[in-house]
Amino acid sequence: MQIPCENHTAELRLKEPVSLYHTFFCGQCFRWRPDGDGFFGVAWGRAARVWSVDGVLHVTGSGADSGDLWRRYFDLDRAYADIYTPWLNDPFMSRAVAHGEGLRILAQQPWESLCSFLLSQCCNIPRIRAMVDCLCRRFGEPISFQGLMEYAFPTPERLAGIKEEELVCIRAGYRAKYILAAARAVASGSLDLDRLQSEETEKAREELMRVEGVGRKVADCALLYGLGKLDAFPVDTWMKKARAYHPAYEGEYAGIAQQYIFYYARETGLR
Repeated sequence: MQIPCENHTAELRLKEPVSLYHTFFCGQCFRWRPDGDGFFGVAWGRAARVWSVDGVLHVTGSGADSGDLWRRYFDLDRAYADIYTPWLNDPFMSRAVAHGEGLRILAQQPWESLCSFLLSQCCNIPRIRAMVDCLCRRFGEPISFQGLMEYAFPTPERLAGIKEEELVCIRAGYRAKYILAAARAVASGSLDLDRLQSEETEKAREELMRVEGVGRKVADCALLYGLGKLDAFPVDTWMKKARAYHPAYEGEYAGIAQQYIFYYARETGLR
């Protein structure tokens, strides 16, 4: 079945500068790519083109008539400058914030975030992007948009009904069984991602980590990027290296601090 698509344009006035490049390429998402003066991608089952001009974020997308979804997706109502200003007394954080100026934490679909970061284990970003793209093309619903055929992220119900060997095409290796375990947990209701959005972070983390293949890092990525838990602080190899340069961050916005640190560390090699 093809997802019906009416194209609409939303014009979202920005309260502070937003960098789409830093937002899409800081390691939190895998379905956006450069397109002319902007970017093209798929989020929440909608294909869209996004660009920014003179303090206005333009989104032409399928079903984007109100703009409310995109305002939430880009977290446009949160004042990031108020959050990071106290961190600028730390020289390392000052450099990290300057490097990632304008990045936002995207409000991604919880299932897509969990599944994507299960695939991310021991992988570089180009390979993650390739696996996610292949997964969507093979199992996602098609979306016709401006002469292109794109694909929604496959639902947990769709993946729960397939066999592990059917995932050979995406070259996920040992991660395939983890994807299916998570899909079956969500499809059966034993893992209720909607409910976890209203749970305390620690309790939500514990429930996520009961799923096969979900360790602390994957759980924290799902919490931060999919469940809106901005106090989650994912730690990977780059974050471990960066610990020598900065104090531990915790509290309500630890996840935003983590994103600046991770992006700076990965891009610069901490040189």
